[in-house]
Amino acid sequence: MFRRVLSGFAVSLASLCAITVPLWAEINDTALMNARPAKLLSEYGLFTDYANQMPAEGVVPYALVTPLFTDYAHKYRFIYVPKGQKASYDATEVMDFPVGSVLVKTFAYPADFRAPERDVHIIETRLLIRQEKGWNAWAYVYDDALKDAVLKVAGKTLPVNWVDETGTARSTNYVVPNKNQCKGCHTFDKAFSPIGPKARNLNMEYPYASGAENQLAHLSRVGVLEGAPSPEDAPRVPDYLDASAPLDARARAYLDVNCAHCHRLEGPASTSGLFLTWDEANKTQWGYKKRPVAAGRGSGGLEYDIMPGEPENSILLYRMQSLDPGVMMPEVGRTMVHDEGIALLKEWIASIE
Repeated sequence: MFRRVLSGFAVSLASLCAITVPLWAEINDTALMNARPAKLLSEYGLFTDYANQMPAEGVVPYALVTPLFTDYAHKYRFIYVPKGQKASYDATEVMDFPVGSVLVKTFAYPADFRAPERDVHIIETRLLIRQEKGWNAWAYVYDDALKDAVLKVAGKTLPVNWVDETGTARSTNYVVPNKNQCKGCHTFDKAFSPIGPKARNLNMEYPYASGAENQLAHLSRVGVLEGAPSPEDAPRVPDYLDASAPLDARARAYLDVNCAHCHRLEGPASTSGLFLTWDEANKTQWGYKKRPVAAGRGSGGLEYDIMPGEPENSILLYRMQSLDPGVMMPEVGRTMVHDEGIALLKEWIASIE
């Protein structure tokens, strides 16, 4: 099985939909609409092969230009929209998915990140299901044989080990979130909401089995999305790892996907006054010489969220480097410091005048 790495994450070409138009078969739409979640992932019919992450027909793979960091886990992402319906394009927020839609995300660790196609430890698949009363989130943890995955409402902690791209052995206690932890991040304007599939983070080529194609164009062509402009006219963030892209844009893209779901006017951290969305133009609101609203232990004794030219004196970086539960940001979703992300933000803050 061959995989290509996109933005640092493994994507299985063997698992891509080898179709040019969606064909719906075996998806259990009734189960998806039940208020009570299925006990087994198989009850939904979203996959035909868990070990290779092969989706059922009508379940379309996708990736993000700059993805959210989750303890270095590789992620396989898919979209399902019910037959005869389409998601509506939005230029700034998550696409408006119709009732019955599902956003699927599987978390996995190759034994050796230098060979991401071999010995992949698939841990869990999380579902965001759009039901009549709004979005619902459920996590399913796989059995050792990868024959099925079991619902874990209360979450679970699992040890994982891998070798990173430099050949260094790494390990962590991977956390499958509980229901309440999901709500901690997935909240927009007091309602449960997805985070990733925004136009600016989907506007990239993806190696579909039928050939590489821009994701916005592909989703439109196969009948999953309506109202999208040509990719040239849609917003796009850079890959935060792309050294050829402007440093400011890379840093803002990283903060947008990792922090702005909370740090925005409509998010759970709105009272902080620190707004980190991609299009935030007010320098003070994205942290420039901004004093924290509450200067408690989380400030580390520092004065400003971002101190221009001084990453070591910036609260934002201090909190992102911490693993103290009362200090660290983001508060959930990681147990490790993201070295590459921190290096980027250090370079960015050092460059700010």
